[in-house]
This record gives sequence, structure tokens and C-alpha cells, in this order.
Amino acid sequence: MVETGLVSVIRQMTYQSAERRAATVETMTFDRLRELNDGGTQRADFHVLAVVDAGHGSLRVDFLDHPIKERSAVWVPPGAVHRWDDITEVAGHVVLFVPTAPVTHATRELVASPHLAAHWIIPDAGWPFVDAARNHLLLETSAPPGDISTELPDILLSALITRLRPPHAEARLSHPVFRLFRASVEAHFREHHDAGYYARALGYAPRTLSRRVEEATGRTAKRYIVDRIVLEAKRLLAHDRLTAARCASTLGFPDTSNFSVFFRKATGMPPGAWQTTLTLT
Repeated sequence: MVETGLVSVIRQMTYQSAERRAATVETMTFDRLRELNDGGTQRADFHVLAVVDAGHGSLRVDFLDHPIKERSAVWVPPGAVHRWDDITEVAGHVVLFVPTAPVTHATRELVASPHLAAHWIIPDAGWPFVDAARNHLLLETSAPPGDISTELPDILLSALITRLRPPHAEARLSHPVFRLFRASVEAHFREHHDAGYYARALGYAPRTLSRRVEEATGRTAKRYIVDRIVLEAKRLLAHDRLTAARCASTLGFPDTSNFSVFFRKATGMPPGAWQTTLTLT
């Protein structure tokens, strides 16, 4: 894991295996994380998955704070703006991996979800299995370079993800209409902001689409799209330090005024004011 640049207070991190040239999975302790962490805000192009054995702390992911607790899991997806806070007493391990590392169909679906759970408690009954899967992965990633196939850590990563049973795993059980909608929004939200576009593109009546989205998320299709655009706008404002005009262009708005009205309606603040408050925190 290396730094590739600094934009304001956001550190951009890119995946680069320290020892295995072809490795797609790395592990470290929270002690090592504390050595590398300067308390600043980061954005990575890889997944960060942590298993917490003991201690308490906090993690801020995409502008929301999540408590870190004993026997819990933490997941930060690529592109998320995040910051580790007060992790002095936290013990456990962190797994870094590229999006293509998991080898099973089910775990690749979980990793590709745009709604990864940032934090959850591991049930007591599941802890021994999580601990065993984690320890096996740690053992294999500590083997000398060239000692094993690079696929074995990927296989064990899939086993760990499966045993962790992340809450967003339930998304796989949601209605196929919603899954199609979710994938379409991820691909086109920068160009298309209207729920009607997705209904037409997917071949469903607008009411049917909105009903399925609400059943899966508790939000209407329109609200789902708005939330996704707002999240991306916040990331651009926070990480890339884009102006409202640049954000408007990047996110497919006709002009700055239109984007500013949209952002203020969704967040209660103009883009520039929101960006200013972020730099002061």
C-alpha cells in the first residue's frame, strides 16, 4: 500500500503488494495500521476489511461515523473517503485486497455491491468460524514469496468473507428487478438522473420499478438515484476539491445553478459551504 498523491487533506492510496508481485491480498495488524496512519482522511482504490478482536474506536466512511467494537467487522470499499479515529486500543487484523481477489461467484457479488456495510457485530456463534478463517488467511499470506500459488490467499479471502456474513449479503436475496436497477444506476447515474429513464431501459412500468426498489431499500427509485448522486458529489467535493461548476459537469447537470439547487435540496447546504465545513473538521 503506497501513497500516490496528496489532494488537500485527502490522501490517495493505491494497491501495491509489498512482497508478492502478483498478490491481490495483503494482511496487517492494527499495530501496523497505527504506524501507517497519520489520522488524516484517505481514499483507496482497494478494499479494506478488518476483524476487530478487542478495543473501541471510530471509523468515518463517506462522511458517516461508525463505532468500532470488540468482535466486530469493518469494511471500506474502493473510492470511499474514510478516516480512522481513536484506534489506539484496537486489536485485530486488517485485510487489503483488490476488487477481483474473491474467487467465488457469491463473494464477488458481495464485493461488487455499491452498498457495503461499513461496520457490523460478529455473532458469538459465528466468531470461532471467523477467527479460524482469518487465522488461516494470515498464515498463508505470511508464507515466503513463491512458496504457494497466489490463488490460495484469494480462496481463503472468499472463505473469510463468507464466514463474516456481512449484512449486505442479504442484497443477493432481493428482487432481481432491484438488482438490475442497482447495476444500471451504478453505470449511468452521471448521465441519467430520472427514474423514468431506468424504468424504460429495463422494460418495467415506473410504478413496478419504484415498488421493487422501495421493498429492497425503503427508498423510492427517485430517492435512491438522488442519494447516489449526492454521495458521488460529496466524494468529488471532498477528495478532488472540485468546484460546484466542475461537479455539475462531471455529474451531468446542465449548469452550476442546477447542481447547486439539487445539492442544497438534498443536503441542506450549498456545495461550497459543505466543502468548507469538511475542511474544518
